[in-house]
Amino acid sequence: MSSTGKSASNIMSTNLGELELRVLETLWKRPHLDARQVREALGEAHAPSLSTVQSTLERLYRKTYVDRLKQGHAFSYHASVSRGRLLGKILGDVIQLLQDGKMETILSSFVHAAADLDEKSLDNLEQLIRDKRKQQDEERGHD
Repeated sequence: MSSTGKSASNIMSTNLGELELRVLETLWKRPHLDARQVREALGEAHAPSLSTVQSTLERLYRKTYVDRLKQGHAFSYHASVSRGRLLGKILGDVIQLLQDGKMETILSSFVHAAADLDEKSLDNLEQLIRDKRKQQDEERGHD
């Protein structure tokens, strides 16, 4: 276990399987679907059985990635976590697991991964950094 209290198995349990990700993707695009509608939205070529979709939705519900509302005899599901928040959580967990105590290693890896970004994405990244610095400066000013 790392010094952060996260083990590899704990990190991996926050990751989602391929079908779970496909179901979440469907619910991000079209919220408030029942299991049958989710199955239809997955498409015929790759659609699992209805019972598989139902058990996948149940797992996502237990993991708190989706919420549900009883409507007649079925549940209607919607994602309870945004794509950005989920990605942030997964990346944060991986960073905590792999961190060697030096933030420079993480930042260097991130810059290496960002090498293939287009100009607009790099501009967006720079703006996010400026916004974060401004937020931190404002928070320090209120202490």
